[in-house]
Amino acid sequence: MGNHRSSTVAGVVALALLSGCPTVDLGDTPSDIGLCNPQGGLAYFQAEIWPKFVGVGQCTKAGACHSETGGNALSFKTMPIDFPFNYRQTQIYLNCGQPMASELLTKPLAGQDPHGGGDIAVPVDVFVQWFM
Repeated sequence: MGNHRSSTVAGVVALALLSGCPTVDLGDTPSDIGLCNPQGGLAYFQAEIWPKFVGVGQCTKAGACHSETGGNALSFKTMPIDFPFNYRQTQIYLNCGQPMASELLTKPLAGQDPHGGGDIAVPVDVFVQWFM
């Protein structure tokens, strides 16, 4: 009987000690952990990358390959344009360690990765500036 009583007392003491420890809620794990976030961030994406790099030509017009109705990678929201969502879509195709190796850049460039939409002239300088 003594063993049972000492284990009960130990359990109560342990519970009392643990109940005094505060629990810290750090919230949800941010969904962008591990994603590349260029120096210029969303503001540069919206002001420079979207109009000069992504939103040009037939890439994102209604029914185009990279709009929500196109069904291809990136599936940008264009009706209306949702810049935070579209920025997050591009982050998947960025390489912060080697920006020039980013698929967002290499896919449309001639002679790089195969691109179903063909080669597209893109302003490389605008892209590179995003990372500085």
